[in-house]
Amino acid sequence: MKFTTKDIYNAVVIKFKGQLVGGPEAEDFHKVLSDSIAAGKKNVIVDLSDVGFVNSTGIGIVVRGYTTMKEAGGALKLAGVTNKLEGLLSVTKLTSVFELHKDVDEASKSF
Repeated sequence: MKFTTKDIYNAVVIKFKGQLVGGPEAEDFHKVLSDSIAAGKKNVIVDLSDVGFVNSTGIGIVVRGYTTMKEAGGALKLAGVTNKLEGLLSVTKLTSVFELHKDVDEASKSF
């Protein structure tokens, strides 16, 4: 699980690449969220367009991130969700929790 971070428009964009399966980078992800909140940046977009595989731990990481941002008065939205991942989110009823967007530009305009 690798990710990069950048600010775009009015949001922090966290772009995951490869497999979203947990590991030590999960804590790095949550540190980025905490640092963003501390800096007053409460709009987060998680870009999943380059993610090839997600397991339950990976879903849990994103759900925890969503909860962290919501409790801080912010929002976490998903962009670039593949059909396969959208199917997984649908089966787990998480499509009713997350706001899904086709790409980062669309997600950033929704804030």
